Amino acid sequence: MKMVVVIYGAESDEDVMAAFKAAGIDRYTKLCEARGEGQETQPKLATHIWPGKNNVLFLAVKDEAVPAVVRVVRELKSEHPRAGVKAFVAPVEEIA
Repeated sequence: MKMVVVIYGAESDEDVMAAFKAAGIDRYTKLCEARGEGQETQPKLATHIWPGKNNVLFLAVKDEAVPAVVRVVRELKSEHPRAGVKAFVAPVEEIA
C-alpha cells in the first residue's frame, strides 16, 4: 500500500477534485488552507505580501492504483501549471 500526498493551490480545488473523481479515485483525506513555500510557485502564506493557500490530499491506495494517481497528477500539472501541483509517494501500512 502507498500513501500519495498531493499539494496544490486551493484556487484549483474544483479542478483537482474533479480530475481525481473522474479517474475513480474518490477516497481521500483533505486538509484545507495549508501554507508553505515551494520551488515552482510563489509562497502561499495567506498574508498580504504572500497571498494564497494550499490544499493537501492524502490518498492511501493499493500499489496497483499508484499509476492512475500519477497519471492524474501529471495531467493536472500539464493542464494547470499555475496550480503548483506537487505529489509524493511513500510506503504505508494500515495498523487499525
